Amino acid sequence: MWETLSQFRDPNLGRPLLERVRSLAERVADRLGRVPVFMEVCGTHTVAISRAGLRAALRGLVELRSGPGCPVCVTDPAELDAMIGLAREPGVTVTTFGDMLRVPGSRGSLDDERTAGADVRVVYSPADAVELAAALPDRQVVFLGVGFETTAPAVALAGLMAAERGLGNFTIFAAHKVYPPALEALLADPGVRLDGFLLPGHATTVLGRRRLDFLAERHRVPAVISGFEPVDILAALHELLEQVVAGEARVVNAYPRLVREEGNPRAVAVIERLFASVYAAWRGIGVIPQSGLDFRPEWRHLSAQDRFRLEVAPGRPHPGCRCGDLMKGKAEPFDCRLFARAWRPERPFGPCMVSSEGACAAYYRYERANALEV
Repeated sequence: MWETLSQFRDPNLGRPLLERVRSLAERVADRLGRVPVFMEVCGTHTVAISRAGLRAALRGLVELRSGPGCPVCVTDPAELDAMIGLAREPGVTVTTFGDMLRVPGSRGSLDDERTAGADVRVVYSPADAVELAAALPDRQVVFLGVGFETTAPAVALAGLMAAERGLGNFTIFAAHKVYPPALEALLADPGVRLDGFLLPGHATTVLGRRRLDFLAERHRVPAVISGFEPVDILAALHELLEQVVAGEARVVNAYPRLVREEGNPRAVAVIERLFASVYAAWRGIGVIPQSGLDFRPEWRHLSAQDRFRLEVAPGRPHPGCRCGDLMKGKAEPFDCRLFARAWRPERPFGPCMVSSEGACAAYYRYERANALEV
């Protein structure tokens, strides 16, 4: 396995492929009369592209825009405020992945609540939260279920584990999102101009390639499922450019070492056992039909939203934060007047600078020096 991965990082493969991408991009620009614009949907792709210097290497030839692929970033402000409100409830222990801690809500963050004495704990898997509920029978333990198709199966399994063990003090705040409906919403926005999608390998490992055929069939938009190493990404970009040159639109699996046509049926089955598709609000994008997951009626005893009926006003993001525009591909972090000035990782005004998969955090860490050139 490691030998295989090292090949996907091999500069002797990457450099000639980069030159082929550059050459093909020039042909595409001649055909379109402008530079092609591709969206990397996954936050892990955003980080990988920035870390490898691919965005800078292709500047002026290919425009790579970040999309709604950071799970923390797309969490609606009202949901975030409700999560923070849960931490203030007496007798409640909130468990979460670490990247949720410092995301600012309307009135502070989970980390602020922890500093003030709330019981907020970072766990490494939803199963750890179940074990904590078993160890703390006198407390209500809530796990914050945030993420895409990649994390939803593990969260669903945690719910099943708690139910099998009869843990009445364990609930899940269901805030999962599914990404294909978000792509539909982006393509319906007249202000979004895209020539193709670089699709996430992680989430599509669960969903399967076929689930994305609508992009080509209904919207005539090229799309390529990619891995996360530099050669993976360059090969996917080359495929996108070839489709644009040929005037074609197909959904291509360029990550066959993990992604299958049908995806992972067992993972899909456990998601569908506990959850149903519902309307969901996405930060900066709005309410998207069938883009969220919520408990089916027979599993609603696991719902933290049902057990703790918090009255939460609509969230109020910082007025200068452009996370919404960024996740729709309408802006880059460099376009935000707060980026690397008032807005830094130690003083974030929005989730895109906090999450490890946030575009602002990736640009700040790897591409900040390029800000003066833009």
